[in-house]
Amino acid sequence: MIDSHCHLDLPVFNEDWQEVIGAAKQQGVERFLVPGTTVAGWARQTDMSMKSPELDIAFGLHPYFLPDDAESALQQLDSLLQQPLSALVAVGEIGIDATLDTSVKKQQQLFESQLSLASHYQLPVILHHRKSHHLLIESLKRCRFQHGGVVHAFSGSPEVANAYIALGFVIGVGGTITYPRAQKTRQTVASLPLDRILLETDAPDMPLQGRQGKRNSPVFLPEICLALAELKQTPATHIDTVTTNTYNALFGR
Repeated sequence: MIDSHCHLDLPVFNEDWQEVIGAAKQQGVERFLVPGTTVAGWARQTDMSMKSPELDIAFGLHPYFLPDDAESALQQLDSLLQQPLSALVAVGEIGIDATLDTSVKKQQQLFESQLSLASHYQLPVILHHRKSHHLLIESLKRCRFQHGGVVHAFSGSPEVANAYIALGFVIGVGGTITYPRAQKTRQTVASLPLDRILLETDAPDMPLQGRQGKRNSPVFLPEICLALAELKQTPATHIDTVTTNTYNALFGR
């Protein structure tokens, strides 16, 4: 299994991130993708990837943390993407969040600038969305983005999911599907082709059913795999094999 989205670089993991990786590996989780969110965080991700070969990383400017000087931040991102870093597999976490006070127009401009960099370096992207699927799809089409990526923590209709899939994207599925009340998301995920799905925890966020209020962890990824196996009515071993193959194909592993 591969956790395609976990923020092990955040302070809540400062004291034990390597122990968390070790515990997750004992549960069958082989690789971990740690997306970037801020300029300040990129150096820590790089350092972590050098200490743990199981880590893949991505660099990006998350809409939650838009920099005051966007031009300077983009220049730093451009410079970093030029470096020969074997752990670097994508640009992200990037996107648009319509629930924020920051103007959507400003977010979309920064998003498209990062799409341009991803195109230049021929890298897939990791997408953040909240009430913004239409804007993200609009930008992907306008920029003629051709390198695919993953729609992190997907929630939406089968029609929206298939619109992303048609653009070369895969769908990130996490702890939401462990909640029986999340019927719409569960039904959408059940309807999608298995080879267009990745497993993720979004640790330390998106806790699973029964673990609300506690730190989420890649250790719990097998439970998401089991929930997906139930939805797809197929063995968890098959889920593991297919999602691992999809990850490796998307991120060049």
